[in-house]
Amino acid sequence: MLCAIQHDQTIKAFYDRLIAKGKIRKVAVIACMRKLLTILNAMLKNNTPWDPSYAKNS
Repeated sequence: MLCAIQHDQTIKAFYDRLIAKGKIRKVAVIACMRKLLTILNAMLKNNTPWDPSYAKNS
């Protein structure tokens, strides 16, 4: 997840937004993990490839 936070702009923006709200860093990382997991589950369910706009919409 730390690699995704560093290199994926949408996940990084989500992480930064949580930190700006005052969340603890570990809590923000877990929230990013959960967000990415729900996106991946939806991708498997719908048999669709990765689209960066998924993270922006959810």
